[in-house]
Amino acid sequence: MRGVVNQTASVAGGRPAGQPSISYSITVRLEVPAGGAAISRLTSRVEEAGGVVTALDVTASGHDRLRIDVTCAASDTTHADNIVAAIREIEGVAVHKVSDRTFLMHLGGTIEMNSKHPIRNRDDLSMVYTPGVARVCDAIAANPEDARRLTVKRNSVAVVTDGSAVLGLGNIGPAAALPVMEGKAALFKRFAGIDAWPLCLDTQDSDTIVEIVRAVSPGFAGINLEDISAPRCFEIERRLRDILDIPVFHDDQHGTAIVVLAALTNALRVVGKSLAEVRVVMSGAGAAGTAILRLLLEAGVRDVVVADVEGVVHLERPGLHESLHWVAESTNRKGLRGSLHEAMDGADVFVGVSAPNVIDGEDVARMAKDAIVFALANPDPEIDPGVAREHATVVATGRSDYPNQINNVLAFPGVFRGLLDAAAHTIDDTLLVAAAAAIAGAVSPDELNANYIIPSVFNADVHTSVATAVREAALRSSKVPTSDV
Repeated sequence: MRGVVNQTASVAGGRPAGQPSISYSITVRLEVPAGGAAISRLTSRVEEAGGVVTALDVTASGHDRLRIDVTCAASDTTHADNIVAAIREIEGVAVHKVSDRTFLMHLGGTIEMNSKHPIRNRDDLSMVYTPGVARVCDAIAANPEDARRLTVKRNSVAVVTDGSAVLGLGNIGPAAALPVMEGKAALFKRFAGIDAWPLCLDTQDSDTIVEIVRAVSPGFAGINLEDISAPRCFEIERRLRDILDIPVFHDDQHGTAIVVLAALTNALRVVGKSLAEVRVVMSGAGAAGTAILRLLLEAGVRDVVVADVEGVVHLERPGLHESLHWVAESTNRKGLRGSLHEAMDGADVFVGVSAPNVIDGEDVARMAKDAIVFALANPDPEIDPGVAREHATVVATGRSDYPNQINNVLAFPGVFRGLLDAAAHTIDDTLLVAAAAAIAGAVSPDELNANYIIPSVFNADVHTSVATAVREAALRSSKVPTSDV
């Protein structure tokens, strides 16, 4: 789940408030005396500084000195610096080089293009390129639909961003957004075998973005919009869906919505409630919140109250932004007014896609019995998960260091695999519901419990199940005979 990013604070004693994470993993190259207690003190000194040693490798040995690479996890960059400083204080230790493993992984980028066929001789060259390729070009010119069969288009998705709403970092621009788009492309390939291409656009003008994507669309079988700020993302998606004959998917909206619906489906099974009977309170009415709301209503939820920074959304609220009119018309059937805290009374489900610490333990305590709390702002959720667990039966977050992580990676690879396999031209809410059902179904009844409502992204079956469900739903929706795909 993508959410609000705040730098982890430190507390007294220099220990970090957050937990060490592999995303802040460093490798420290150092030299120590061959004898003595320096080696044995390395691990204890890192742990005293709040880090976790994950590897200790001797890379060179001499009569008097050893060269050692110590790899450890920190909670943020400041914490990593503190760990290195603590190592320097060990008598006899000389620190030579400190490497940030995340930055090392991104050197030169995280993706590359490979040819599917070796070009070993003149014959290979003449078929891959000129003169043989001209015959393939003529075939496509005569029948444009053959582009899906005879080019990379069949298996290609464009990952499009303008860099205006990247992770929780905000408007950092297209160049700074490129590492995220590369990562997205890598996940497409890893989990669905899809060739995805980052397109980082140096414009935040909606008309220009729509025209650029339209112009490049012949080379792709799908468009994945990524990290485009609201409310422009709604307009851009709608206009592209109107003019293109390939599916347009905004992952920040639809990917999040799919995984939330999947997790909620299983959470309700744990507590013995149904979508139709629960009252849902949502915090956040941006891109993700609106898409979650739309999909919950499509799936059968009837009673939803949405709140944003101005309080509960309703049609009579002064200064209601036009982007919230549909939300106001589709929710709050009891006509509630006031704050998010007031709306929490008696709610069965809380879904937060907003900001840290907008609710507290007292709010959760006033919810209905067997409450469900999805606090998805990341890395700092709407409520501390430990506090939420004191009152709620099921708690989910967007973080990987707590149970029940709501992660978009569960959705978008399989969704696009299914769309591409069906040669789909559009995407609708029925396909998203089918994807959510497939994700929920990847957790068997024997596995299901309050701390396991959603499968791992490395579950061997989940992406294939999502792809199959979306493909079948797309074929039903378009009435395309399976034999024609």
